[in-house]
Formats: sequence, C-alpha cells, structure tokens
Amino acid sequence: MGKLIRTITSDGAVMATALDSTDIVAAAEGFHKTSAVVTAALGRLLTATSIMGNMMKGAKDTVTVRIAGDGPAGSFIAVADAKGDVRGYVTNPRVEIPLKPNGKLDVSGAVGTNGFIYVIKDIGLKEPYSGSVPLVSGEIAEDVTAYYAVSEQIPTVCALGVLVNPDLTVKKAGGVLIQLLPGADDATIEKLEENLKHVRPVTAMMDDGMDIKDIVFTMLSGFETEVLYETETHYNCPCGRERVRGVLASMSVEELDSMAEEMDEIKVECHFCDKSYVFTPAEVKRISDEKKQK
Repeated sequence: MGKLIRTITSDGAVMATALDSTDIVAAAEGFHKTSAVVTAALGRLLTATSIMGNMMKGAKDTVTVRIAGDGPAGSFIAVADAKGDVRGYVTNPRVEIPLKPNGKLDVSGAVGTNGFIYVIKDIGLKEPYSGSVPLVSGEIAEDVTAYYAVSEQIPTVCALGVLVNPDLTVKKAGGVLIQLLPGADDATIEKLEENLKHVRPVTAMMDDGMDIKDIVFTMLSGFETEVLYETETHYNCPCGRERVRGVLASMSVEELDSMAEEMDEIKVECHFCDKSYVFTPAEVKRISDEKKQK
C-alpha cells in the first residue's frame, strides 16, 4: 500500500500532497517485469497519477494520464480513482539504455522528449474532460508541472523519484505535488521558491529515513502547515471475468462469431496486471447470441 498525506498552509495559499509509493511501484514492477529505467519512468507516472486521482472530488471520478513520447519504451498509461488507487502499463517494459553521465537512470531517454502528456478526467459528465501539452523533458515530473501550468493554469511544483535496487526491485519511490491556491501572494511564492532551491530529491530524503510528512514539512519550511488527512493508496486493477466479458460484449456480432468459429479458445489478457481470462467458443457464441436478441 502507498501512504498519502495532504496538507495546506494556514493562510490557505499552498496545498501539498505527498505519496510514499514504494509498494505501488514494486507491485507494478512485479506485474510487468520492467527494466530499471522503465520501472523508474512508470513508477514516476503511477505516483503522479495516484496523487492526481486523490485530488478528484467525486467518489466515482477517475483520471487517466498517458505519456506518448518518441523513446524506445513507447506509451505509458496510468489510471487512478478518487481514492488514489492506481494501475498502469507501458508498451515496451524491458528497454535497456545506458545510464546518464552522472550515473542516474536515463528516464527521458526511455520516454523520449518529443511527444505529449494527455490527461483525461472522467467526472461523470456526458463527455470526460481532456487536456494535453507537449512534453517538456520526458522526466515525468516536469511534464506534469507543465500540464497544470498550461492546461489548468494552476502554478504547480511536482517532484517524483524512484530508486531501483541492483536486483531490479524497488528500494524507494515517492512524490510531492505542491500547488499555489488563489490566496498566494508574491511573498508566499518567493518563500516557497527559496525552500525548493535547497531541497534534496524526494527519494534521497526517503532513503535517509524521512517519511512523507517530514518531507512535506521540509518543503514548506517557514509556513504554518496543517495536515488535512492521511490515507492509504494501492496498486489496484479492478479487472475480473465479468468485466472482461463486458469488453467482449462491446465487440460486434461479426467479430464474436468469427472468433467462436476460428479459435479453440479466446484468451483475453489484462494490460494492467497481466492476468489472462480464457473463454470457450461456446461462451463467446453465447455473448453473440445475446447481442442478436437485443
């Protein structure tokens, strides 16, 4: 499970949400068997999307974030609900590229620097809200920051990180999203900017034993800050046999009949958790017959 905390300054000028997503990213690595650099990239996206989902107001709201860059890893997709429970996948999970000159994982090299970040928010309206902006760096955090600045016009600071062990397991993962609210004045902005100049990477602080509450209060040093709430988030894929059956039912009668006639078994795999669901030709034919009767 992940550990999420939301805080606000007493003057209502700055809101910050932080997430220890170590367990979430570890679950994703376990499902997708990602290479180190892809674990770092997908982990950053999962962390940001979980925070963004938790910021949604309606209990049934969801947010989908897709990063489509020109890097060898292909597209990254993450989906979160209003609790912050999140799932995700990547087109090419086992990309191997050289480290950066400083010895760090080259996330932007895997993601690419040309492309877009797409955000789709389903808040129960007839059509979901969608926005997109060009990638700034392919490092994920800067791209999320740019999305909020351009598409939603909310001044935002996003910090994300993933530490990967030599055996490819996840050592630490986490992130912080800080947003200026309408009450923020120039003095508030200057104080926050000065704080952030001296803050170490999120995962470096986590690796030194700081929890997410310590990290947020460090970033908001000098502000009177209160905790709005703390909660748990999870890597959660809601797939199941009935849900997959519904996906099959969305296909055309012609497609279903063709599968039932030509295939010995119909296997449907979930991209998010790699589970497989097998249907017999008779079951698929039954779905087709049900559609014909409607």
